[in-house]
Amino acid sequence: MTKDLTSGHPLKIIFSFAVPVFFGYLFQQFYNLVDTIIVGQFLGVDALAAVGSTGSLNFFIIGFCMGVCSGFSIPVAQRFGGREYSSMRQYVFNAWILIAFFSVFLTIPTVLFCRDMLLFLKTPSNIIDMAHSYFVIILAGIPVVFFYNILSGVIRSVGDSKTPLYFLLISAALNILLDLLFIAVFKFGIPGAAYATVISQAISGLLCFFHMKSKFEILRLSKEDKILSRRKMLTLLGIGVPMGLQYSITAIGSVILQSSVNVLGSIYVASMTTAQKISIFFSTPFD
Repeated sequence: MTKDLTSGHPLKIIFSFAVPVFFGYLFQQFYNLVDTIIVGQFLGVDALAAVGSTGSLNFFIIGFCMGVCSGFSIPVAQRFGGREYSSMRQYVFNAWILIAFFSVFLTIPTVLFCRDMLLFLKTPSNIIDMAHSYFVIILAGIPVVFFYNILSGVIRSVGDSKTPLYFLLISAALNILLDLLFIAVFKFGIPGAAYATVISQAISGLLCFFHMKSKFEILRLSKEDKILSRRKMLTLLGIGVPMGLQYSITAIGSVILQSSVNVLGSIYVASMTTAQKISIFFSTPFD
């Protein structure tokens, strides 16, 4: 259900909208935290280090995806606030086209050069195969990250910040169950943790999609809305790409630190991984 955020008490509106967004951000970080805990408990220190050694690259690449989607949702929100509903739907359509492009543009090269990126970060030789088997699946799931984040961004753009959080809670719980099923029961090893993450994220995206399709008639695209617009695409890119780069730039320090720690060996990588997964909950998207 849409919600007009342009009328009412400003502080109350901001608070009621921002709190679910804040917790949604935390639960998105929860995916990798769960992988880390379960992998460490069931597969040992080297496996924990393997997953942890991909953390900075994961933040660098996935952060860009999240930032782009956040940026793309801004023109949609502006048109909704201005009650320019036809233009709003055209922005949604053009955002979908750009998301499809970015999904292909990022997924193919990162999957192909996954091992090279790990070698560049000086990933210890005793864990690089495990790290690759985990990270290549996460990278193959980049379209899923885009899928959930653009859908949740559009839903938030029309005033509903709670529903994406509810779906994220469901998928976070599912991620735990799938991690345990794939690792403890089916013995898939580290790839099982990656599969659990991608599947649970895909389900959160599907829940957002069907909810948006059934509850938000204002967002249903007609033939007239499906118009490729160079101007609208440039507007979306002008906001989305800088926001994506802003997310990624903050990860550069982590990438440099990761490469420095990797040369010390897997024990040190596992130790840093544990600390990082805890500290990430003390940073917010509102910094």
